[in-house]
Parts: sequence; structure tokens; C-alpha cells
Amino acid sequence: MTLQEQIRSARMRTVLVLFLFIVLVALVVAAVYVFFGQGFGLIMALVAVGYGIFAYVAAGSIVASASGARPVSKEEAPELYRTVENAAIAAGLAKTPDIYLIDDAAPNAFAAGRTPEKAYVAATTGILALLDRRELEGVMAHEIAHVRNRDVRLMTLAAVMVGVISMIADMLLWATVFGGGRNSNNQNPIGAIIAIAAIILAPIGGALLQMALSRRREYLADATAAELTGDPEGLARALYKLAVDQHPLQHVNRATAHLWIESPLRDHRGLRSSVGGLFDTHPPLQERIDRLQEMGGFQLPPIPAGGAEA
Repeated sequence: MTLQEQIRSARMRTVLVLFLFIVLVALVVAAVYVFFGQGFGLIMALVAVGYGIFAYVAAGSIVASASGARPVSKEEAPELYRTVENAAIAAGLAKTPDIYLIDDAAPNAFAAGRTPEKAYVAATTGILALLDRRELEGVMAHEIAHVRNRDVRLMTLAAVMVGVISMIADMLLWATVFGGGRNSNNQNPIGAIIAIAAIILAPIGGALLQMALSRRREYLADATAAELTGDPEGLARALYKLAVDQHPLQHVNRATAHLWIESPLRDHRGLRSSVGGLFDTHPPLQERIDRLQEMGGFQLPPIPAGGAEA
């Protein structure tokens, strides 16, 4: 399958996942209406919409603040600037994304922002120290690929929708505990079951949909980066080094974990999801390296047993 075919396939899957998001939100709203009545449902809807708009508009600054990222000048990080500029030119972007630096020994990087024009790329001091020029080019091309493929907008939207679903579920929980439904003397048992199911399952379903979007886009960004640089081995070597490195990221946040090139929810931090990797934000690094090896016709040693697997 060519890269363009992969992009078209990813877009079709994206439409399906976003549709499922809408269905999930509709089910939660229905639970609110059935169990709590129209008045309470309207108030909850207004609060959720207001929260969603604010979170979407301010997403870039919120992510930067949560990650400890700060704008960096060209004089402070000349090699990083040059690498990002070259990747942006190769990707045909109208504007080179702003560049942020994170003072953290853990090697990692991410791209964020609502649109390509307002996007930025962030890298830790750890990744600049760990990677050579060729490997850094692969990582930055991966992040620029997320910008070019409009992943930053999609994943921002997905994060906002998950946040809205979680907020409504929390409100449902507190309203159920303290309010008991719209009429505690004539409570609808079916409505109560729907409300309880929504409280428990909606956030889980939202997180699973978010992870489905994130995992597929990591593969696509890897392939796009290999096309931009013409060097899949450079990115593969970078991923290998990230897998072996054991520095824990200081600012770990599950809400933004899907943005990083490597999941910050590492086994040795005790934060990685269980249940067979069901909630992992990224595909296993070894699988990503294997795909790049197939593209480039090279071979790296397997990731050691003590290395990261996602």
C-alpha cells in the first residue's frame, strides 16, 4: 500500500471513529435526559459545550503548560531549529511551526496546536543529547508529519471530546449520589441502569476511541517521516534509542500522552495501562521499527528485554 493510499484509508477510519464519538456523546446525553430530566440535561449540555470550546481554543497553551514546554530561540538551539525548518520545507508547509524546548532528561518530542499555522513542535533536552543529527532529523520529520497530516487538529479534537465525555460522566456520578435522579419517589429503573452504564462505560469508550486514532497515526507519521527524509533507518535508530532509554518523563499526563513520539506512560513508572496494552496510546516501538525496516531494507537488533515496548 502506498503512502497516499494509507492516508486515504486513515481518513476513512477517522470519519468512522469520529462518528462513534458522536454516538457516544449522544448516548450520554440520552442518559442524562432519561434519568435527570430536560432541565438538568440542558444545564449539563451548556456546561459541556462551554468547556469544550474553551479547551479546544486554548489546547495548545494548555498542553505546553502541562508539559513544561517553553519557546526557544534559534540561538539557544540552532541544530533543532535547522532540523525543524528543513522538515517543514520538505513537507511543503507554508510556515515553520514554532519550536519549544522542555528541560527534561527523558528523550521525547511532540507536536501540538489546532491548525498547521498555529502548530508547534516541542523536544526535550534529553532527546537532543541522546540522538545524532540523522536520528533527530527522523524524529522532527515525524512531528512535522503530524502537522502536515492534520493529526494535531484531530487529536486535539479527540482529547476535547474525551474530556467532555469524562466531565459529563463525573457530573452524572455526583448528581446520582446526591440527587438520585429527577424523581427519587418514582425513579425509572431503566433510566437508572442507563445512567449508571453511561457513568462507567462512556469514559472508557472515549479513551478507547482516542487510542484507536492515536495508534494508527503513529504508523502513518513514521511512514510520512521516512518519505520526507528519504531515510527510514534514521527514524528507526531514534526509536530504538528511545526504547532502550529508561529516563522517566517528569510531566506525565494521560490526557496528552498520545501526542508524544513515544508514550510517556512507561512500565518502570508504573503508569502504563494493563489489560494487554488495551489503553496504550502508541503501538509497540518494535512494531514501528519493523515497519521502517521493511521500507528501508535494513536490519537493527531487537529491542532488549529491559527496553520499552510502547
